[in-house]
Amino acid sequence: QVQLVESGGGLVQAGGSLRLSCAASGRTFSRYGMVGWFRQAPGQEREFAAAIDWSGGSTYYADSVKGRFTISRDNAKNTVYLQMSSLKPEDTAVYYCAARTYYSSSYSQDTFGSWGQGTQVNVSS
Repeated sequence: QVQLVESGGGLVQAGGSLRLSCAASGRTFSRYGMVGWFRQAPGQEREFAAAIDWSGGSTYYADSVKGRFTISRDNAKNTVYLQMSSLKPEDTAVYYCAARTYYSSSYSQDTFGSWGQGTQVNVSS
């Protein structure tokens, strides 16, 4: 199985930026169909944020982050990134990366079988 490790979280002021990284080991992302980012705010359900088709590079974003977040990949480093800009206090959450071995139009969390442990993002007013 692939091991996923997130990094890059921290504390920023509203309007600031952060870049999250998700590095894979054990297996390369090329063996998976899609990689996604999910987030869970305090007291809230985990929700989908963004995903990328590993082979083709196509991306998909939740409406709540579209235009502010960008998901990308670096094949050589076997890493996926989530560039977050214009951050808002409501973006405060634990962010998780996840991978699945097939392509689907559904991005619900139960379709992703491999998960990282998450990285905390706090956005102050």
